[in-house]
Amino acid sequence: MKVKINTPQELGLLIRATRKSQGIRIEDVAGSAQVGPVFVREAERGKETVSLVRVMRLLHELGINLQADVPDTVAANLAKLQQTGVKPLPKRSAAKNALMNRTSLNAKST
Repeated sequence: MKVKINTPQELGLLIRATRKSQGIRIEDVAGSAQVGPVFVREAERGKETVSLVRVMRLLHELGINLQADVPDTVAANLAKLQQTGVKPLPKRSAAKNALMNRTSLNAKST
């Protein structure tokens, strides 16, 4: 069955319905998906800031396959990106340090 998901809350309801229909306790699915029970509760309630990597592990553990329905015009760009990849983001701490250094230098010069 395909289910349209438009919000984190809708995904959370799907996760909860799937878990309950399989008769799995939160603690058990959390352990097998290598996430904590609090995380499962937050995901089921549609918390918008949960980790995507951990949500993907939870979906996999429950047997939920995530798919995207995109226009055919996306195929060429997707194929190119799959070959070349994307430039990695700078590490947060390095960027934060650079910002703090600039702020510090500006404060000293005034």
